[in-house]
Amino acid sequence: MRLTTLGVLLSLLLAGAPALAAPAPDDTGSAASERRAVPRLVVTKRVVGLNKPWDVKVLPGGELLISERNTARIIVTGKGGKRVVRFPSRQVWRSNETGLSSLEVDPGFAKNRRFYTCSGGFLKGGGHDVRVNVWTLNKQLTRARFVRKLIGGFPTSTGRHGGCRLLITEDGSMLIGTGDAAVGTHPRNLDSLGGKTLRVDRFSGKPWPTNPFAGADTRRRFVHTFGHRNVQGLAQRRDGSLWSVEHGSTRDDEVNKLVNGGDYGWHPVPGYNESVPMTDQSLPGHQVAAKWRSGSPTVATSGAAFVYGEKWGALNGTLAVATLKASRVLFLTFDATGKLVRKRVPAALTRFGRLRSVTVAPNGDLLITTDADRGKGAVLRVRPAS
Repeated sequence: MRLTTLGVLLSLLLAGAPALAAPAPDDTGSAASERRAVPRLVVTKRVVGLNKPWDVKVLPGGELLISERNTARIIVTGKGGKRVVRFPSRQVWRSNETGLSSLEVDPGFAKNRRFYTCSGGFLKGGGHDVRVNVWTLNKQLTRARFVRKLIGGFPTSTGRHGGCRLLITEDGSMLIGTGDAAVGTHPRNLDSLGGKTLRVDRFSGKPWPTNPFAGADTRRRFVHTFGHRNVQGLAQRRDGSLWSVEHGSTRDDEVNKLVNGGDYGWHPVPGYNESVPMTDQSLPGHQVAAKWRSGSPTVATSGAAFVYGEKWGALNGTLAVATLKASRVLFLTFDATGKLVRKRVPAALTRFGRLRSVTVAPNGDLLITTDADRGKGAVLRVRPAS
């Protein structure tokens, strides 16, 4: 029997057929066939000398627009080097995790010069909030002019959980992810704008017509989804689906596929009880389960973007998620239904410390901000080796 078995195996090998089944690839894509399909990544420091850079966006001329959270500065880099834009940083309320955070550039920027910021702000009667403001940038890229407050009133406390991420979607709406300000009742209170994703008209600030409560006369008219803890990332897949990334408590950072009107199950009450599940299925109604969760320990997921282009090989179509605590980028593959298929963690992106935002450049490369301060922050450019 032993000789017969060896003979069969030898004949199979000579015929070019595999004698044994290939090992199933694990969650980091370690099978030999998968390693060959994943391109080698080249990482360079595109911009250096930054202080807690939060977000980066590409302007039509190729210049980069960068926000710094703690300094509340906006910086432009391009052929003329790096310079600080004239911007009213003193009007930004900064505390704990809140300051100047997300940026978005209007698709019509070449004509209307509009861009958007999300930041802490001061209220006229005292106190503070988190808000989205509209600005125009002059042609010299040296000065930002305030246009209007698009929407505000996102709750704050100490500045904890002041997460705010902006995304202009394919239909032109503005999608906004907010934090719960570490107040347990905010996420499921439909008339609080904390712990939500919101959807508005990016020109008027009015609620998007398809919002589940668009016709209400209270703040819930802006709500797209609720039951979130601290939204850090937003992304849209080519199929049109919208995705969010959020920080977990003692466990379970999450990636969620957003369903209009969906409840994502964060309800840390009484008080601010962070021992409850991130998606608490014992609550009334239906809670939408996460498409990926970290388990324990958390990795502090942050910004995210879907990656496209044949040059990315096996990473084409994946969701690239930056992490702060884990100091790496997760490339998550989801099937057409949103089911997680694979997680990959390229070693090339585990050497730069805490990573904050992920932006796709026009040529398909990635721009990633690091979370260092004291002039050690940077914008990384990531591209597959040719």
